[in-house]
Amino acid sequence: MRAFATLLERLVYTRSRNAKLKLIGDYLRATPDPDRGWALAALTGGLDLSAVKPALIRALVEERVDPVLFHMSRDYVGDTAETVSLLWPRPDMPPDPPYDLALGAVVDRFRTLSRSEAPAVLAAYLDRMEPEERFALLKMATGALRIGVTARLAKTALAQAFGLDVEGVEEVWHGIAPPYPSLFAWAEGSGAQPVATDLPVFRPFMLAHPLEDLRVDMADYAAEWKWDGIRVQLVHAGGETRLYSRAGDDITRSFPEIAAAFRTPGVLDGELMVKGEAQGADEHGGAAASFNALQQRLNRKAVTQKMLADYPAFVRLYDILFDGAEDLRELPWMARRARLERFARPLGPEHFDVSSLIEAADFTALEAIRAGARDAAIEGVMLKRRDSAYVTGRRVGLWYKWKRDPLTADCVVMYAQRGNGRRSSYYSDFTFGCWTESGELLPVGKAYSGITDEELRWLDRWVRNHTVQRFGPVREVEKSLVFEVAFDSIHASTRHKSGVAMRFPRIARIRTDKPAAEADRLETLQRLVS
Repeated sequence: MRAFATLLERLVYTRSRNAKLKLIGDYLRATPDPDRGWALAALTGGLDLSAVKPALIRALVEERVDPVLFHMSRDYVGDTAETVSLLWPRPDMPPDPPYDLALGAVVDRFRTLSRSEAPAVLAAYLDRMEPEERFALLKMATGALRIGVTARLAKTALAQAFGLDVEGVEEVWHGIAPPYPSLFAWAEGSGAQPVATDLPVFRPFMLAHPLEDLRVDMADYAAEWKWDGIRVQLVHAGGETRLYSRAGDDITRSFPEIAAAFRTPGVLDGELMVKGEAQGADEHGGAAASFNALQQRLNRKAVTQKMLADYPAFVRLYDILFDGAEDLRELPWMARRARLERFARPLGPEHFDVSSLIEAADFTALEAIRAGARDAAIEGVMLKRRDSAYVTGRRVGLWYKWKRDPLTADCVVMYAQRGNGRRSSYYSDFTFGCWTESGELLPVGKAYSGITDEELRWLDRWVRNHTVQRFGPVREVEKSLVFEVAFDSIHASTRHKSGVAMRFPRIARIRTDKPAAEADRLETLQRLVS
């Protein structure tokens, strides 16, 4: 456990991607099985210790430490695991008997715990650990590492450390369970490369670069509409269907009707949406509901019949990776498109359709077509090189996304909260609002991105000097500072008092030059609702 704790501590304070790769790779080479496998599972989000919840941790520490001290410390530190690891009191007498604190032994113990056993066992481990080990245990148990390491980076570190092809690692990843003994056997040359035969495993997506100021030759590229849903992969193999998000998360249980309708062996790439009329129309290949409607279905472990009826899901298909057991990813996009159209015909229109292509004689014509995307509430345009293979990640020159220009609004800052990770000491998460006709300020969004480090420090000082009330970790501030907020779209929302919800809001500019009274009115945003 000590070695894993040291790794996490170093990763937290390391900004360089290459340095992070080396730290993880060195750890994986030097650490025996199964410890390194469980560490890799924790870094990639594949470790589930369901008996330990944040509420349990808070209850335990409040039994050992003055609750007021804990909450004040948590507010200052900005991270529960770090606060508990530092505040947890050392027992007067050394605990007896000693525990095996090897990472694998700790994970094995917590994986078998019931909810009723968890409090006593967790407290006993915390009594026996040093602060850095407590931090590692609590982060690992709650699955909230937030140390600047993505699952892809951890897999890349594994591949680089052992001279593997990272695409080969990704290809079999979802077919191997932690602590990945066959994966490490392959890495060290003592076992064969794992294969994903007859398993509904995830394959990494092909992604697009922003088009920015580039112009392309439409003889070389095909254009499709960019829809506002979530990118998904449909896999049917071994008699089983799985639906994966772009991050590789299994979301099959949230969309059982899609899984039930896809029973043909193969792997498809598409956009998951809900039926409706908010974006697109017949001339765009069909309409769909807003992303806000899709959100009603996301992350649901159980889906009611009413939800299935109120928010019927479907997939707009973009590409095909496998036709049965045949791997099509090396084929050019044009050939894959033809195979996709043939594959999709028998699937039926209730749950699947194929993304339509945009007919544009040249790039200038496409510009004019894209300009109408906002009127149809479509996110923008995708450009795909006609001869491109389906390759993992973002490759320059192959696929481009050309999103419509963002909307903007001048909003008044209302509340501020500390961030996480390296921003945990700063007020960096801001809630902002617009004025009603009666002069009331109602929240319309929340954002933390778009500001520089220098602006962050300035805003933190401003929040501390203009606080009017405190609500735990949240500060209400004077209604005197204006943000220019950029957002992709805005939708009607019954969950918010203002009746609207922004999609992807970010801070475009701090408007110290603009009086708060001159910020935008709510009716201005309501006219933009799509």
